[in-house]
Amino acid sequence: MIEAKNISKSFGKLQVLKGVNVSIKKGEIVSIVGSSGAGKTTLLQILSSLDKADAGSIEINDTAISDLKDKKLAQFRNKNIGFVFQFHHLLPEFTALENVCIPAFIAGISKSEAEAKATELLNFLGLAERMQHKPNELSGGEQQRVAVARALINNPAVVFADEPSGNLDSATAKELHQLFFTLRDKFNQTFVIVTHNEDLANMADRKLIMKDGSILP
Repeated sequence: MIEAKNISKSFGKLQVLKGVNVSIKKGEIVSIVGSSGAGKTTLLQILSSLDKADAGSIEINDTAISDLKDKKLAQFRNKNIGFVFQFHHLLPEFTALENVCIPAFIAGISKSEAEAKATELLNFLGLAERMQHKPNELSGGEQQRVAVARALINNPAVVFADEPSGNLDSATAKELHQLFFTLRDKFNQTFVIVTHNEDLANMADRKLIMKDGSILP
């Protein structure tokens, strides 16, 4: 599913990633942990195509994303990659349903088909009664579930999550963590999750520990 080889990245004279290799199988939930400054978020951003490595290669679903030009990369990202961030980044003027539909509209999916899929996902995530609510009318946990639905709308090959439960209380965080495993069981969804939450990190199929820009053996 994901094959990253010899990924290096520097910001000025600071080398943040030092020849990192990562291999992730379809349907696998992998957590990435380590102290602040270890390179976790930089690695996640490069694996998910939001940033470019200085050196190395990345394949997702047999596509060499490191070779794609900007327009092709944006199209690939929209169709194959879902994102869940610590801050949900929902658009405040749109309802939950409309927020979930946005990546589908960008992909050229019709309004009726997008809304049908978004409705199915929001129902599955326990938000049937909240679809017409705007983000400021939803709890933190509900907002994050809307963000998860948005990440899943285009049936992505992989969902990248950066501190997805960082802003949630412990009970809501636990619900969100369980949701990732439910989604994997139902859709064979692949997740790569950067987290400081030990419970979530230890629930994953595999835990990658980063230190000083490398993954520990």
